Parts: sequence; structure tokens; C-alpha cells
Amino acid sequence: MSPPPAPMVPTHAPDAAKASYSTITERVISPPPHVAARKDPKLANNWKTKEASELTDEEVKAMPDSEYMNDKQLAFFRHKLSILKSEIHASAGQTTENLREDTVVVPDPADRATIEEEHALELRTRDRERKLLKKIEQSISRIDAGDYGYCDETGEAIGVGRLIARPTASLSLEAQQRRELKQKLFGD
Repeated sequence: MSPPPAPMVPTHAPDAAKASYSTITERVISPPPHVAARKDPKLANNWKTKEASELTDEEVKAMPDSEYMNDKQLAFFRHKLSILKSEIHASAGQTTENLREDTVVVPDPADRATIEEEHALELRTRDRERKLLKKIEQSISRIDAGDYGYCDETGEAIGVGRLIARPTASLSLEAQQRRELKQKLFGD
């Protein structure tokens, strides 16, 4: 529920002939309350009998908090990151093929512009994937160093749910929100 709008308050300047009204309200953004993820008790012990590559996201989420970033979880996330890395490499190869096939000279300017725009969009996508690939490499090296799953700024646990959604996360949700707020207020 949002706060009620601030009342219109007249402000008077000594030399002003007319009153102006201020409607500026200060909004404070508070982080969402921490909600514990629901854990399925049926899946709670499945991780003990399966290989890390066979585990599902739900089974990893159902693991007890005391097992946070144990060997199975680290192997699970390494596998997840490796799959993501291989998918990016495969899509990069596909981009090269697409750009080679579509280099036919088209006499119609509208068709040529459409093809060029599609190429530009595909290249921007590959540039984003290139940056993601760098983050994947950093995450794998964090697994090797034993730092994976913990916030770079605060040192607290990032959380399995957040890591499943974004395996390259290096900040907790609260630290990421603070960083985004600073970027919004002060720019990069």
C-alpha cells in the first residue's frame, strides 16, 4: 500500500506575486522482507543418492540450509554454468553461419535495411553473451576458490534460489538492490 500523496502546501517567496504549490514527496525504497523458500520435504534427501548433474533445481532448493554450498551444490552449479557456457558457444557458431548466409546483396533498400537491422540485433545479443561468458568464467573460478555462493560486498550467503535464477550472481539481493539504487541516483 503506497503512502497517501503529500498535501499541496503553498510556499511563499518574499518577492513572489503568486503562491506556488509543492507536491514533492520523498519516497523511501525498502528492501522486500526476507521470505524463506518453501522446501518440499519429499525432495529433501534426494541429493544424497544422486549425482550433481542429475539433480533438479527443486531438489537443490529442498536441501537443508545446513548443507549450503556443500560439494554437491558446488558441483551442481559448476555443471549448470558449464551447460550455459556451451550453449553460448553454440549460439556464437550459429551467428557466424547466419551472417555468412545473409551477406547476399539485396537491391531493394528496405530489404537491405531490414537485413542490416537483424544483423545488428544479433551482434548486440552476441556482445551481451560475450559479457555473460566472462561472468561464467569468473563464477567457475569462484567455485574453484571456494567463494561461490557468498556476497562479494557483505560476505553473507546469496541463497540457492537466487543462484538458480542467476548462476553468475556475486551479490546478495540486498547488496544488488543497493548498487542499483546508487547507479540510479548517481549514474555509473
